[in-house]
Amino acid sequence: MGNREPWYAFVHWALRPILAIWFRWRYEGLEHIPRGGPVIVASNHVSYLDPLSLALMLVRNGRRPRFLAKRELFVKGIVGRAMRGAHQIPVDRGSGSGDALDAARRALAAGECVVIYPEATLTRNPDYSPMAGKTGVARLATSTGAPVLPVAIWGPQRVIGRRGEPRSFRPGRPIWLKVGPPVDLSDLAEPVSRGEAAAMRRGTERVMGAIGEMVADLRSRYPSAWLGR
Repeated sequence: MGNREPWYAFVHWALRPILAIWFRWRYEGLEHIPRGGPVIVASNHVSYLDPLSLALMLVRNGRRPRFLAKRELFVKGIVGRAMRGAHQIPVDRGSGSGDALDAARRALAAGECVVIYPEATLTRNPDYSPMAGKTGVARLATSTGAPVLPVAIWGPQRVIGRRGEPRSFRPGRPIWLKVGPPVDLSDLAEPVSRGEAAAMRRGTERVMGAIGEMVADLRSRYPSAWLGR
């Protein structure tokens, strides 16, 4: 993890062995993850375990993720110190501020891997399918030219899912992640101002469509023995 970011190294070495042993991981499409250069990872969001799951996959494949996450996580306690120390990117939800996207652009300009959840919160759909995405992912991609990798995750919603729903920490649970090929947004790279909002919506729908197809695929193949556990 490097000496310049001790908090990143601490989180990595403290949590990686636990996660690796406790769950049964399955990764698909890893060949799509570039070894270097700027990349935007866009994922569905089913559980509070998602960021750690994504981070584990990316770090195993040589990429250090920079997550866009709600500012509340940066404020207090050990989580806040870890988020700040690992240089994650705070988002002021509902404020209309562009600071988070500006920080993400700087990270991409430095050749980093930026992770964004286009839904901006845990899915509220009863079947955990992805909701409509916010347009930030398309704006970030078209303003930087960085490729967008869609990622689907399935399994952790039964571990730490939505408030009030059953949770299970039973060891051995399968957690599956699938990486798709980059979503082509090249035709939206220079949208005219008059149609920019519509163009960004179309781009976001492409990204969410790719994620949704992979989520449906993982869900159809997920071990039935674990569906109610």
